[in-house]
Amino acid sequence: MSDTVTAKLRDRIDAIEGGYEFFLSYAAKGFKGDPGTGGELRDCLQRMATAMDGLGEFLSALVRGRGLEPLPPYEAFFEVIGRDARRAQLAVQLVMAQPGISSQVIDNLNASVHLRALLTDLFLIDEILRPRASDAIPAAALAGEKPPPAGTSSTP
Repeated sequence: MSDTVTAKLRDRIDAIEGGYEFFLSYAAKGFKGDPGTGGELRDCLQRMATAMDGLGEFLSALVRGRGLEPLPPYEAFFEVIGRDARRAQLAVQLVMAQPGISSQVIDNLNASVHLRALLTDLFLIDEILRPRASDAIPAAALAGEKPPPAGTSSTP
């Protein structure tokens, strides 16, 4: 898998997780939602909506590009992610359609089961797909042990 695809995945996850974190701050400020306000908020909402678009298909292509097996469990879960992303995206778009966005609306968006399901999906798949530096390190080195010299038995 190319560094570009990895960066695109990271960008999507960062946009969604970062939006959630931004919303926590926004919700705490007590904004009333006057029309025409929320430029930074609207930018954040748009980044999230864009990151959610076609997310399941993107992940499917990523896994196929990496040649991960067995493919069926990945594909099935990516269908779930795609549905969760679409539902969360619809909620984000509904909020974006409002002339003014109050802190309470953002607090409710953040509490939405659709957004939370997507975040949880992303936490799981990010952990599964994240390249591990430790994969190339022998287990003995990870445990702080020296491997036995070549040609010796580890049994007494």
